[in-house]
Amino acid sequence: MQTGLSDTDPDVLRLQTELLRQVTPGRRLEMALSLSATLIDIAYAGIRRRQAGISDADAGLQFVEIQYGRELAQALRARMSEPPAA
Repeated sequence: MQTGLSDTDPDVLRLQTELLRQVTPGRRLEMALSLSATLIDIAYAGIRRRQAGISDADAGLQFVEIQYGRELAQALRARMSEPPAA
């Protein structure tokens, strides 16, 4: 159990932990995927707020750069500028 760094009341933290232990693995996966999607949405909203009018492709590249690094974003940008394979 987490100690020291949480601002959550210890009794509430114990209750949250107990409730999570009662949830099926499938439901925990659904919860994790939902949280991940929400965080990605928030990240994209932040990119769009900082760069009004940015295209979806450029917002995606900016997201990749922030999350995974400039090198990967540059490689993707180069790949996206290549003509489609026949």
